[in-house]
Amino acid sequence: MSSLEKVTILVLEDNSHMALILREIMRGFGLRDIREARDAATAFEIIKDNHIDIALVDQNLGDLDGTEFVQLIRNADDSPNPYIQIIMVTAHGDRKTVMESLRAGANEFMVKPVTPMDLYKKLVACIDKPRQFVRTSTYFGPDRRRRQDTTYRGPWRRKNDPPEGISDSGEQIGQGTRPTVIEG
Repeated sequence: MSSLEKVTILVLEDNSHMALILREIMRGFGLRDIREARDAATAFEIIKDNHIDIALVDQNLGDLDGTEFVQLIRNADDSPNPYIQIIMVTAHGDRKTVMESLRAGANEFMVKPVTPMDLYKKLVACIDKPRQFVRTSTYFGPDRRRRQDTTYRGPWRRKNDPPEGISDSGEQIGQGTRPTVIEG
């Protein structure tokens, strides 16, 4: 079981009842530092003023939607932490919403109602297996490929792939480090 005690979470959820449910589930996992925001502007300020490891972001917010918030965090010049782990949480699990969220730069995606086991798995994935970040002309965010093909022996997949023998993984979340960025 992964230790979540040192992880700081931000819950961006405009529904106070849902925020309470998420908070209580996460407290059951041992999380102690859970911040909350009801709107994107407040969430942006919390991220700016605090070290946040993971943000749970509701897709349907009053001021702007979760996808726009993710794009703002990933791409704005004044973004306080474009490398933050983001889990999009929504009642709308249709393919279009999922793809928009991932294209915006969300690390993970969850459909409400959220089960404790699913939330735990997403949190642990963000902490124990953070994905490299990729920057292209149209995208900045976590590498969307879930699996690495260990049998692939061809040339590099990107012009900026690291030479063999050099680590290409980011450091562990929770220590204020930035993950590796692959540009291509």
